[in-house]
Order: sequence, then structure tokens, then C-alpha cells
Amino acid sequence: MAVKKTIKKIVTTILAAVFLFLLVRTVVPGWMPKVKGENAVSEFRKAEINGAELQLMIRGEDRSNPVVIFVHGGPCCSEIPYVRKYQKDWEKDFTIVHYDQRGSGKSYKFGEDYSQVTTATHVEDLIALTEYIEKYLGTDRVILLGHSFGTYIGTQAAALRPDLYSAYVGIGQMSDTVSSELNTLDKCIAEARDRGDAKTAEELETMRAPISEGKQITPRDKVYEYGFGARQINDDSDYAQAFIFGPEYNLIDVVRYLTGAGKCQEGLIMEALEHPITDIVDEIDIPVYFVMGRYDGMTSPEAAEEYLQDIKGDGEKKFILFENSAHYPQFEEKEAFYKWMIDTFR
Repeated sequence: MAVKKTIKKIVTTILAAVFLFLLVRTVVPGWMPKVKGENAVSEFRKAEINGAELQLMIRGEDRSNPVVIFVHGGPCCSEIPYVRKYQKDWEKDFTIVHYDQRGSGKSYKFGEDYSQVTTATHVEDLIALTEYIEKYLGTDRVILLGHSFGTYIGTQAAALRPDLYSAYVGIGQMSDTVSSELNTLDKCIAEARDRGDAKTAEELETMRAPISEGKQITPRDKVYEYGFGARQINDDSDYAQAFIFGPEYNLIDVVRYLTGAGKCQEGLIMEALEHPITDIVDEIDIPVYFVMGRYDGMTSPEAAEEYLQDIKGDGEKKFILFENSAHYPQFEEKEAFYKWMIDTFR
């Protein structure tokens, strides 16, 4: 009987602790550690942008440093929950602005209809947000940095309003989607054969026709299994840890994130597949840098380099390849990326 009582007490204590943890994670608003320094900035801020309330995260050791606006990808996959672990060095020399896009993460509102939100909506939001940030931080131009699907939005904003930006950086840059997916398909087939998995190679080969017609993409589970998603980090683990323990998102924010992605992601992806960025933007009148990981299978570095060669306009056009990363060179090789940022913009 004594043993049963002890076990019951332990179980009750564990359940109580779990309940208390979940309660705290639900009711305590998102927060983040402060950046130290007399002129430092570290704040969550809500901005009214084109009729929507967007959540911003601004961090930097000196708010007079050059400003970088980071456009997250996904679509609908904010990196606010975990990005702080990778950007500490950046904050020394830049003021970094992240925002949750309309219908994503902390910017998602329960009960609101997002069915009419398109990529054009996100481009308009980004332009208006840039104007807001330039006024708020007292700067006349910012560095625009897009990642993955964020490059689809960022490329259009840079082309439409080059007066707002000192440069555009496309990390995991989107290009011609069919060419990109066929490059990825070839990489996955070659990797399957190298592993002696002829069956998977044959199954992947059957997808060539629908991919060539823009009706399908290379299966992302294979892209990640073969190391063409991320090699030096585990982005799924980053999200999981941030959602459970990270201070930036509480559990309500996590629900917002998952709900927004479930409702909005597929439509935006199909829009990008049907209207590749190469058909939309062929001129950008500011410096343009495409930063790619050699092993990227989410967005092909080969297709991105070809696209960059076709972009006209004033300013330097440069392709930068990071040798040891896939789709996240800014995180997978964060020291090298930081050095490149400093060398290029400071």
C-alpha cells in the first residue's frame, strides 16, 4: 500500500507540474531577453499595415546601425520563435527586423478571413512595412533580406520600390520553379542510386513528367532525408524546442502559427508554382545578392544563378555559394554568413 501511495503521489506531482507549465505557457505573453547597450533596441511591436496588425521583432545593439528587414519563408513559417539563437552576432552590427506576415504566427487573427490574401497582398504589406520601419528607426534605406518563399515577396518589393532599399539579398532564392524542381529531382534520384535504393530512384523518376508540367514538386521528405533541406541544423527541432520552451511564442501563438499555415500555405505555394518569379521580375535597380547553399534542394542554386544572370538593372549582381549548407546558409554557416554581411555592408 505504501508503494502505491508513493507512486500515486509522484504521478499527481508530475501531472500538476505539467498542468502548471502549460498554464504558464498559455497565459504569459511572448517575450525575449533584452539587448544590452545605451542605444540598443529589443522589442516586440505591433504595426498597423494596410489594415492588418502585424507583429514585429526588432533587435540590435545600436539602433543607428544599418537596418535589415528579414522576410520569412514557408509560406506562413515565421522564424521569430527560434531565430534569436542564430542572429546574436548580426545584432552587433545591424538592427534586425523580423515580422510575422499577414495570416502567419502572431499576426494571425482567429475568425478573420484570409482567403483573399495573395502574394501581391504580402508584397504591398512589405512595402508599407518598410516605410513604417524607416520612419520608426529614422533611416532612409534598409537592406532587404528574403529567405525561401520570402524571396518571392522580397524580389517583387525590391523591383517595385528600389528607392526604399540599399540592397536586396535573396537567401535560398526562388527562380524558375520547374527548372528548380527538376534540378532537385535529379539530385534526389542520384542520391537514391548512390545509396543502392533503385526502387526509390524509379519512383522518383515517374514524377518527372508532372514536375515538368508544374503540377508537382519533388517530395520534401526525400529532399530532407537526402540532406538537401538542412545539413548543419535541424529546423524541425528548432521549431519544436521553440514552441515548447521558447519565450517568443506562447502556446496561443503556436496555435496561431499552425492554424495560419494550415489555412494559407497551400494557396500561396500554388500561386508561386503557377507564376514563377522569373516571369514577374526581370529588372531590379539596386545591388542584388543571391546567397545559396551548395546542397540546397528546396530552391536550386543552379536555377537561381541562371535567374540572376537574366536580371537587368543598376547595381551589382552577385551570386554567393556557401559550400557546407543546404537551404539555410545563414544559419548552417552563421559565422561565415555574418562575415559576408560585414564585408558587404559595413
